[in-house]
Amino acid sequence: MASARPAVLFDVDGTLIDSNYLHVYAWLRAFDAEGLRVDGWRIHRCIGMDGTTLMRTLAGDTGQDVLDRLKDRHSAFYKESAHLLAVLPGARDLLRRVADLGLQVVLATSAPEDELTMLREVLDCDAVVSEVTSSQDVDTAKPKPDIVQVALDRAGVSADEAVFVGDAVWDCEAAGRAHVPSIGVLSGGVSRGELREAGASDVFEDPGDLLAKLDTTRIGELARSLSG
Repeated sequence: MASARPAVLFDVDGTLIDSNYLHVYAWLRAFDAEGLRVDGWRIHRCIGMDGTTLMRTLAGDTGQDVLDRLKDRHSAFYKESAHLLAVLPGARDLLRRVADLGLQVVLATSAPEDELTMLREVLDCDAVVSEVTSSQDVDTAKPKPDIVQVALDRAGVSADEAVFVGDAVWDCEAAGRAHVPSIGVLSGGVSRGELREAGASDVFEDPGDLLAKLDTTRIGELARSLSG
C-alpha cells in the first residue's frame, strides 16, 4: 500500500452538500404516509446512519413490507426536493486543494447510486475525485466501519495513510472503528461536542472553514508526508 498517495475520505451528505434537512423532510413525509408518527428532531439525530438502521431505530418492530415502502417513499420525496440541493461553502475549493496537495480525494458515502448521481452533479468535482463508494458496496453502512474500509481498499492505502471528513457522529464512529482519524464539520447540524466525543480530532464550521485552516489538520500532515 505504500506506493499509493495518502487519501482524504469525504462523506458527502451534510459534509460537502447541504442535504441533511432535505433528508429529514423526506423521511418525515415517508413515515407520515405510512401512518407512523416520528418527530423531526429524532429523524435528524439518525441522519448519516445506515438507512435500514435508521428505519428500525425510528419505526420500531415494523414489518419488512413497511420498511420497503418507507425506503421507496423517502427516495421519491427526496428526489422531489433535489432542486434545493446546494454545495456547502468552500466544498469545491477544498476538494481541489486536497488534490493539488497530491492527496487522493475519495467520496466515502453510503448513498444509493441514484442519489449519489444527483450529489455528484451538484458537487461538480469529478475531475479531482480518485475513488467513490456507494450503498451497493456494503450490506450495512455507518456507524459500522465497512464503507470506510471499502474506501481505503479502493484508494490502496492503510488507515494511517488516510483521514475521514464527516458531519455526523456516525461518520466519526465508523472511521474510528476502521482506525482512521476523523475531522468533523458542523454543517450537518451536529454539535462540536458530540463530534469530538465520537472521535473527531478537529471540528470546523463547514468545508470553507476547514480549507482556511487545512495546514493545521491531519490533512496538512498527510500532505507534508509526501515531501518528507
